[in-house]
This record gives sequence, C-alpha cells and structure tokens, in this order.
Amino acid sequence: MSTVAVLGTGIVGITLATGFARAGHTVLVGSGHPDRPQEALASAGVRVAAHADAAGAADVVFNATPGEVAAQFLAGLAPALRGRVLADVSNAAVRGPDGFPTGPLDPNTSVAEEIQRALPDTRVVKTLNTMDQRVMTDPSVLPTPPTAFLAGDDPTAKAAVTALLHDVGWHADWLLDLGPLTAARALEASYVMLGPIIRRHGMAPFSLAIAH
Repeated sequence: MSTVAVLGTGIVGITLATGFARAGHTVLVGSGHPDRPQEALASAGVRVAAHADAAGAADVVFNATPGEVAAQFLAGLAPALRGRVLADVSNAAVRGPDGFPTGPLDPNTSVAEEIQRALPDTRVVKTLNTMDQRVMTDPSVLPTPPTAFLAGDDPTAKAAVTALLHDVGWHADWLLDLGPLTAARALEASYVMLGPIIRRHGMAPFSLAIAH
C-alpha cells in the first residue's frame, strides 16, 4: 500500500484522507496547524502533520487547497514535493455575488498547469475536480456510474493516481484519460456548472459522467 498525503483540511481534504485510509493506505494530512485536533481524521487513523512533513513522506500527494492560491502555496513546498506525484483536485474561478463560479480565472491556463510550472520537478495529474467531494472516494454512492477524468504529461504518474482511484472503488471503465495536462483547462472550465447543478438538485452528491 502507498503512503498518501493530502494537503488541506477542508471538507475535500478530510474526505480524501479518510477515504484512502479506509482503503488501507497510510495517510498523512498536511495542515498549517498540525497541533489542532481533527476528530474525523483521528478516528480514521489519519495523522496530521506540517505540510512539508506530510508531502515529504508520501508517494502520492493530493492537493485539496483552494485553486486560487494553490500554485503559490505549493511552490513554497517545492523541496518536499520534488520527485513526487501530485494529484490536483482543485478548481479556481471568477465568482458571482452568490459565491458560485461564473467563469475561469484565466481561460488560457489551468490551476494544474500553473502548479506544474511552479513545480517543474513534480509530476502533476489533474483529477476528481468534476464531482461532489462525497463521490471522490465513494463513487458507488451514485446510482449512475460517474466518470473520473485524468490529465497529465507523465504516464507513470497517471498510473499511480489510477491505482489509488481503483482502491477507493473507481472501476476501470469509469476512468477516462484525456491526455496531456493542458486538458485540465476543459475540466476546470466545467466548474461553472456548479451553481446551476446545486440550484436544480440541491446538495445531493453529483458527478459529470460520459455515456458511451
């Protein structure tokens, strides 16, 4: 089993960490306040550590920090992330008065690409950003098979992330590799659908899916 680090202690980070722990992986969560107790993490056997310590101990690191600041934040962890696989699940957007996304911050790039530019010695993979966090590590929560997209420039990095997704219930035919990391632009652009989806369906779990 792999050692997985999750950077971020929001609901997405906690969901990822507890999901991978249930699947039998050793999981560390990176936090700016590692001394603060996190009951949900402790009960799942997840240890909280400083961001650099968590990243440096992991085989695969998941970025669950806000997309608007992720590249700048992760650049500060470059030594710990050198040589690592980093799966980015974040989104960034221009937001309307209601807080929902109305468009990408920059249609000519993506959060994942900016992270890769900031971390040239880290292998970045975009995935899991097109769904509610409850689906990320429990895809069978939906009655219709969801799709987890992957984009990245390193095949071995995508293989490592794919293996972890299999471990938390993603079937092989529910995964779709979209090719290079530039495909993250399309994946992140889909985030603008969040507001209309929630207005129509409420806070129920959801995911984009490809029917074929």
